[in-house]
Amino acid sequence: MSVRDLHVTRSSRAARIAALLGALVLIILVAAPTWAGNAELRLMAEMSLYLALATLWNLMAGYAGLVSVGQQAYVGFGGYMLFTLTIFAGLGAIPAILLGAVLAALVSMPVAALLFRLRGAYFAIGTWVMAEVFRLSFAQIGALGGGSGSSLPIAVVRSLGDSRDAREALSYWLALGAAVLVVAAVYLFLRTRQGLALTAIRDNELAARSLGIDIWRTKFVVYVVTSALTALIGGLIFLQKLRISPDAAFSVNDWTAFVIFIVVIGGIGTLEGPIIGTLIFFALRETLADLGTLYLIVLGLVAIVVMLTAPRGLWGLVRDRLDLNLFPLGFRVRLRDDDSAKD
Repeated sequence: MSVRDLHVTRSSRAARIAALLGALVLIILVAAPTWAGNAELRLMAEMSLYLALATLWNLMAGYAGLVSVGQQAYVGFGGYMLFTLTIFAGLGAIPAILLGAVLAALVSMPVAALLFRLRGAYFAIGTWVMAEVFRLSFAQIGALGGGSGSSLPIAVVRSLGDSRDAREALSYWLALGAAVLVVAAVYLFLRTRQGLALTAIRDNELAARSLGIDIWRTKFVVYVVTSALTALIGGLIFLQKLRISPDAAFSVNDWTAFVIFIVVIGGIGTLEGPIIGTLIFFALRETLADLGTLYLIVLGLVAIVVMLTAPRGLWGLVRDRLDLNLFPLGFRVRLRDDDSAKD
């Protein structure tokens, strides 16, 4: 066997089949308003938004090593910007959400400069403290309802559609589009030189620094972009809910704890992990939600069992046993007449 017999590629047969199946599933999901009721659309929209949040948190923690327990700060910020800009600036809902994401990026810059002085567990605690600062700050704004919150103006709601069915369909399409955008953007980013640098930082920060990678700037860019996209998702979440309050907007349980659960059981540091984790989380929630607080105990037990039996998550277990990558990031070397490959 000579060098000419070898072929270097990123893709594989499994990845190509997964891409075709993914495209088929996406077409079916886009057409969901024609075959699903409003309740099903709301559930699938919520799943899409959680998938986007989990993918963004996974980018920070699984690749950049920035383990945050305060991403609810930007979910709430995006939600409040939607209400602020529609009520006081007269913007439409969608322009307000987009502008809120830009403002979140600007706000996250000084926040990152402050938090990056901390390391490890101190960084995680610092992100939670910053989220509480956000919550307490918005709770003091009487024009937005203070601690009791505010509702989206009727005129803004009606501008989303002439009927409830039209509004539900639009909210669903926006949520699905946001999830596809986030997953695709993270995937394409990780395939660039900057993404390779980020992966190197994750694997060995000292070695990455010795190769000339600017670790602080790379993490800073990831934090700012993640914050902006998280705020965009936050705007879509509260566009669907039509009402906001400080406790709901900055809930560590809803927007961080559940997201961490999704990433951990699915597989941190993989693009497939958040997808698997989201499906499992919602399957458990829909099955066990009637159990009350016991439902949360079951989630905790599931997380513990998965962490003990599969430390790299369920997808990590599958990947180790089957050598399967649905989102190929690295290069593969294979024989030109054979699809078997080695990373």
